[in-house]
Amino acid sequence: MSESNPSPTIRVRIAPSPTGDPHVGTAYIGLINYLYARQRGGQFILRIEDTDRARFVSTSEQMIFDSLHWLGLNWDEGPDVGGPYGPYRQSERTEIYREHADMLLANETAYRCFCTAEELEASRQAQIAAKQPARYAGTCRALSAETIAANLSAGKPFVIRMKVPTEGSTTFTDELRGEITFEHRNVDDQVLLKSDGYPTYHLANIVDDHLMHITDVIRAEEWISSTPKHVLLYQAFGWDIPRFWHMPLLRNIDKSKISKRKNPVSLIYYRQAGFLPEAVINFLGLLGGGMPADFNNGTEKFTLAEMQENFDVRNIRVGGPVFDLTKLKWLNGEYLRAMTPTAFYAALRSTVLSDAYLEQIAGVIQTRIELLSQFGDLTNFFFADNVHPPAEVFLPKKHTIEETLAFATAQLAVLEATDWTAEAIEPALKKLGEEEQWSVKENFMLLRAIVTGSTMSPPLVESLIIFGKARTLDRMRRFIDTETKKASPKK
Repeated sequence: MSESNPSPTIRVRIAPSPTGDPHVGTAYIGLINYLYARQRGGQFILRIEDTDRARFVSTSEQMIFDSLHWLGLNWDEGPDVGGPYGPYRQSERTEIYREHADMLLANETAYRCFCTAEELEASRQAQIAAKQPARYAGTCRALSAETIAANLSAGKPFVIRMKVPTEGSTTFTDELRGEITFEHRNVDDQVLLKSDGYPTYHLANIVDDHLMHITDVIRAEEWISSTPKHVLLYQAFGWDIPRFWHMPLLRNIDKSKISKRKNPVSLIYYRQAGFLPEAVINFLGLLGGGMPADFNNGTEKFTLAEMQENFDVRNIRVGGPVFDLTKLKWLNGEYLRAMTPTAFYAALRSTVLSDAYLEQIAGVIQTRIELLSQFGDLTNFFFADNVHPPAEVFLPKKHTIEETLAFATAQLAVLEATDWTAEAIEPALKKLGEEEQWSVKENFMLLRAIVTGSTMSPPLVESLIIFGKARTLDRMRRFIDTETKKASPKK
């Protein structure tokens, strides 16, 4: 397909994985897909790629729905609204993938691989030692029919791999970059179907995009290196190849790939912290240069509807756009100041002063105050954005600043991987304390100081649950970053 001869109906999709909080990168790619479809009278589809069962988070799917709706990115087809090409959850499509993997076995563009994990690791180590690229060595590419039958009869587990040509190259067109060529010697025999019967991203992605009639694949540039595999799969099935648009990755100010270590990346955080959806979607629309630089007299403020009228995906610069949190805060302030007092109050009441939030807070301090006017004394950290304790508050007497920061970093890692319930948080923290030989008092007091700014607060774990995982982790990261810089020797 080419832009000059488009399909009668443009169809695009985003396909987030429910493995945690929805990412700002998902919103960024979602916005570009949404605008592309709306500008062309096409359909915008949401597909949930939930075949990574080891990292699956049961609450993540609904958070994805809620966050995208919050931003105004509403889809035409998806798990919650249905559509003609469902199911829209990959975990409900496993039989489809197995059937298509069998098709590839039948036309000999894929093969069964019986190598064990130990054999694969030994091969990888040998390649590394020989200073060769670490990739599958092709051990099972040419097994005889008799050997395959014997292995199957013996019940040996296997994966299905694609059979990449050993010679030549694959060329595809990136609509932002032009033609890109990969030599086949640099393309691995990718696993398509795992031994548990679940597909990898590569097989499921291609099968779903074809069966859902996706005309344009608009995704992050990190998938460029996988695209030759995808093109080979389209060819193996005898299917038309969609247009590919690889969007530049969002970057931190230092040009590194955006990460939670330097910026909050959870959409849940931005919603709970009081960012307005209009400001967030406006900010995402600024990234990459898709909007005219002089639009609205260069004020950099525009609505989703205005983006739909003026955004041009072809104008996106392939250099990584900078996700500047300071600029986002400035833009959010512009929107706040433009509100009427009534609208501003309504925004407060829907977020940091919502009935649900206040009711939870009231429940944990009711038995700890004697006057209603003392409410603020115990709860200010629930509403403040910049809570940072002095050293005399957070630093235990028996530990150095280096030991304390190392333990705080370990606390952060544990909480990142823990379900946000009292039943999970408390034992996880206690287990960490035992392993690192920090007493329960030191352990919990440090975390209390980081999150609340004080040694006195309502019950810690209950406070963490009310404050929320995204905001708690962000507060901890800011504390660790600030104190690490203070502790680093000046150059």
